[in-house]
Amino acid sequence: MLIEADATDPMATSNALAALAPLAQSALGAELTGPLAGLAAKPGAFEFVAHARYNPEAISQYNVVPGLIGVILTMTMVLITGLAVTRERERGTMENLLSTPATGLEVLTGKIVPYVLIGLIQVTLVLVLARVIFAVPMMGSLVALYAAVLLFIAANLTLGLTFSTVAKNQLQSMQMTFFFFLPSILLSGFMFPFRGMPGWAQAIGEVLPLTHFLRIVRGLLLKGNGFVEMLPEAWPIAAFMLVVGLVGLGAFRNTLD
Repeated sequence: MLIEADATDPMATSNALAALAPLAQSALGAELTGPLAGLAAKPGAFEFVAHARYNPEAISQYNVVPGLIGVILTMTMVLITGLAVTRERERGTMENLLSTPATGLEVLTGKIVPYVLIGLIQVTLVLVLARVIFAVPMMGSLVALYAAVLLFIAANLTLGLTFSTVAKNQLQSMQMTFFFFLPSILLSGFMFPFRGMPGWAQAIGEVLPLTHFLRIVRGLLLKGNGFVEMLPEAWPIAAFMLVVGLVGLGAFRNTLD
């Protein structure tokens, strides 16, 4: 029996493959009892041939290092932008922005654009170190990778700005950031196999953009995916950004009033 496994997550794959050996014995043993006991399979009656694809040697760094791209972007982008509006409000410079003809959307856009460059620099550094130090393969298109990175950066920056418009001060903004960051780390599949978590945890994880970005970046680097393969995971990030952006824009308009 040929078994093909997606080994981009060695922890999940190794546990699944380890359960294959006694599978036939345990499955048939419960049925072949009494008069049918003579039909029970002898040891070695089933031979499993497992093909661990994309990471056959189960090298953990191939799974962890690409995931660090999403973790670093989530931590830095949300935190930096989360302090943007609240800092200006505390310093009294927000009144100067509100007195200009700029609309709320223009002000929020002006806050997001400078940090996009910072995020791209971070991603480039991580990719260079991943290739030079950890020898992580890069099978997919870099153009598709950076397109996914831009979408993920935009989603995190939008969330950070929403936190900054809702929070009354920088402390509240930081608390909101860490309240979002910790579930993202725990429920996205970065630390634990996603399918091994309870159903309620998977439901929450599907809402988080980091969950979908991890699948995109691992698929691009290890599987050689392209734009078509990343679309099913890209649209939830875009939907998250749209919803959070509307909430942030509405909160910002309230401050204008």
